[in-house]
Amino acid sequence: MSDLGVYAGLFAIAFVAATVLPMQSEAALAGLLLSNSYSPAALIAVASIGNVLGSVVNWLLGRGIDRFRDRKWFPASRAQLDRAASWYHRYGRWTLLLSWAPIIGDPLTVVAGALREPLLSFVVLVAIAKITRYLAVFAVITGF
Repeated sequence: MSDLGVYAGLFAIAFVAATVLPMQSEAALAGLLLSNSYSPAALIAVASIGNVLGSVVNWLLGRGIDRFRDRKWFPASRAQLDRAASWYHRYGRWTLLLSWAPIIGDPLTVVAGALREPLLSFVVLVAIAKITRYLAVFAVITGF
């Protein structure tokens, strides 16, 4: 596989992993790091950009969530949405530093969009979280 294909594949995996669809980008990154065939800095950059952009998709979904919240097929009840909003208001935008975490990270990014978190602060905080997570994967894999 060409280098471009590897990087594009990692980008795609990281992008999808940041959306509400289940996927793990850490395993793909770890495998590529273990291969010693690619630049670690480039791998971390590509995974980080893909993952942050995937979170922006969640933010955009959150921005449009109000128009669907009363539909029968909507996956969250009004009480669940109100609870998430209350939690976000209580702890603020700094909760986005947990956007890397399994289970809670993706919903946090949707809630941030629904509650109209400005895109710039959203991207900065999510990028800090996602890059730090990938640097931690790098440190574990390489023993650095």
